[in-house]
Amino acid sequence: MNMSNGSVSVEKVAQVLNLKNFTPDINLKKCKIISSDVNRPALQLTGYFEHFEESRIQMIGNVEYTFIQQMSDAEKKTRYDAFLKFDIPCVIFCRNLQPDEIFLEEAIKNEVPVLGTDRPTSEFMAELIYTLGEELAPCITVHGVLVDVYGEGLMITGDSGIGKSEAALELIRRGHRLVTDDVVEIRKINEHTLIGTSPEVTRHFIELRGIGIIDVKTLYGVECVKEKQQIDLVIKLEDWKKDADYDRLGLEEEYIEYLGNKVVCHSLPIRPGRNLAVICETAAVNHRQKKMGYNAAQELYRRVQANMTKSNDEE
Repeated sequence: MNMSNGSVSVEKVAQVLNLKNFTPDINLKKCKIISSDVNRPALQLTGYFEHFEESRIQMIGNVEYTFIQQMSDAEKKTRYDAFLKFDIPCVIFCRNLQPDEIFLEEAIKNEVPVLGTDRPTSEFMAELIYTLGEELAPCITVHGVLVDVYGEGLMITGDSGIGKSEAALELIRRGHRLVTDDVVEIRKINEHTLIGTSPEVTRHFIELRGIGIIDVKTLYGVECVKEKQQIDLVIKLEDWKKDADYDRLGLEEEYIEYLGNKVVCHSLPIRPGRNLAVICETAAVNHRQKKMGYNAAQELYRRVQANMTKSNDEE
């Protein structure tokens, strides 16, 4: 298990959100964003820089733009120079607003990228913060397989060679969707949500011992793959041990922890004749049913208790 914290390039954010680039001579790949917060620099454009968070993306909306329009060219040059000297990752103009020539000159001089979008400021800001939250979330890599089964994110873990990829392939053939094989990148979006994705290099590929690498997207179609998925359930495959005490009722949930978030985890012993795909599929449906308020184990326990009470009353 490896953990990484990070940054995201301005280039990637510009691609994801389809932003226009007003400063094509600046290398966006080298410009890094380390904060998921966003700032609207109204006060900074007046010359006030106390408590200014320069690591944030700066957004220009109607309020800032109309204020800029009232300045003389001399004032613009002074204010822009003071503002853009900070180590700002980028400046984004919303509502299809166009930066003036003086702003672009100062931005290029200070190597601050200037981008644009035609979307309303508040709407765009919400999506930008969400996108940055995903990209900058704490991330670990785990050895396993992640599959979307009936909308539930099912992660299969276990020792190398135990059958994770084979189970995933059978699930895919049954109509479910592969997110990643071998390596799962897990990001903590918030205190309740873990998102799993695939490394770019291995996306949509599965390794099958004895056959080699197969491309799931090419073989089975785009409907059988998915780019990311919330992790709802973990199934840990392990060798069958005759004397081990396995849970047969499921009255109490067991959990595994990733990045401080708990995820329901079932240990599944491997034995000849057990259909792993069907068991995984059933586990996912059962987990979904529990989230909807019905627990089969508790219902059976309730019925047994009621039957015992009835028998005692009859005696």
